Amino acid sequence: MPERPEQSAAGRFDTVLIANRGEIAARIQRACRELGLKTVAICSEADRQAPYGKTADSFLCIGPSTAAKSYLNQDAILLAARLAGAGAVHPGYGFLSENAAFADAVEQAGLTFIGPTASSIATMGDKISAKRAMIAAGVPCVPGPDTALPDDPATIEHIALEIGYPVIIKAAGGGGGRGMRVVPKADVLHEAIALTREEARKAFGSPSLYMEKFLEHPRHIEIQVICDDHGNAVWLGHRDCSMQRRHQKVVEEAPAPGIASDIIQPVGLACVQACLQIGYRGVGTFEFLYEDGAFYFIEMNTRLQVEHPVTEMTSGVDIVQAQIRAAQGHGLDLNQGDVTCEGHSFECRINAEDPETFLPSAGVVTHLALPAGPGIRVDTHIHAGYKVSPYYDSLIAKLIVHAPTRAEAMTRMREALAGTEVEGISTNIPFLRALFEDGAFSRGETDIHYLEQWLKLRRAA
Repeated sequence: MPERPEQSAAGRFDTVLIANRGEIAARIQRACRELGLKTVAICSEADRQAPYGKTADSFLCIGPSTAAKSYLNQDAILLAARLAGAGAVHPGYGFLSENAAFADAVEQAGLTFIGPTASSIATMGDKISAKRAMIAAGVPCVPGPDTALPDDPATIEHIALEIGYPVIIKAAGGGGGRGMRVVPKADVLHEAIALTREEARKAFGSPSLYMEKFLEHPRHIEIQVICDDHGNAVWLGHRDCSMQRRHQKVVEEAPAPGIASDIIQPVGLACVQACLQIGYRGVGTFEFLYEDGAFYFIEMNTRLQVEHPVTEMTSGVDIVQAQIRAAQGHGLDLNQGDVTCEGHSFECRINAEDPETFLPSAGVVTHLALPAGPGIRVDTHIHAGYKVSPYYDSLIAKLIVHAPTRAEAMTRMREALAGTEVEGISTNIPFLRALFEDGAFSRGETDIHYLEQWLKLRRAA
């Protein structure tokens, strides 16, 4: 596609501060380097030896080991950007990536936030306003009102009866699996609401709740979008992220198995339309529950996601580079007709945790062997001698495979997991190896509750 006239203002920055750590900091740095951009890496005291610090153009320690005093310290991050001469800030995922106030502070400081505008983050970060926006754009949503729950007990009871039990109570500002509670019947409704309100107030600073129908056997399906500032948006196929433990994804795959293109295509186009309506910029992910052939919107992640590699592998699009280029002001270099997703991809999240109890495992990696070969990719920041900190998320690597078919991709993942060795700490690799031998998972016959049930059966055996 020829470059648009509007793109003459592109390239507003040549140095990016990466406001994150771990594998995603290394991934963003690689994308910046391939685009010819300089990078500023930041760290806490615990991450002073991070390998991506050695390959960055600048490396600054911004605070103590605890995230609240380093990676969540907005003033320290902005000061580091100013000292290092950065023109943009990439938040990665987690930490401040979906914080509208931080996005606004970055822009107010004269820097570019590599992500959507603060207003888009605020709109989609509040689950009630997000649902309202999706309904307006024609995106199918879970049954339930697009308003916050009132305080009046009788009105709440009426709403629940109208939806029909079981229902689920969710924090309007929630995320990450927190601030939600399933209510199977009326006699536990008010207790569930009281508990969830308090949890929401503590975790998200707001007691606002909403109520939806609880779907009992859905799959978790995602649609990846990329948008520019010139009124262009595309969706890059779909992912299945149903393999979850305590609402945390463990394995992701693309495309979602068993969903016909004529069913998913209208939903993808509706997601694109929603982005255009709210003036969305950059990358984002629409998350749905899928049950009995129907899609139900649950939330939008206004950031890069952990599982973006499976979409990169099937679409051939470098999502991180596309995100950065959009922030520079470039128009998309592809139309919807150019998007073709080929083959099948799996991603396994390798965590530093006990494979039976899932308790975090900190310590020094004494030996590391990673698989290589056609269709195998490893995103990681660790190496032999690396010290895994107890202060942060336990994710230490992502193992990704791609093959022509789902069956071949599963075989490739089994071989890749067999060739992955991490010693000195405990990891979930034995658990992942066992999961990829499971028959129902191999056949694609799972939902979002399957992994929890599978784990219970394993413990009972």
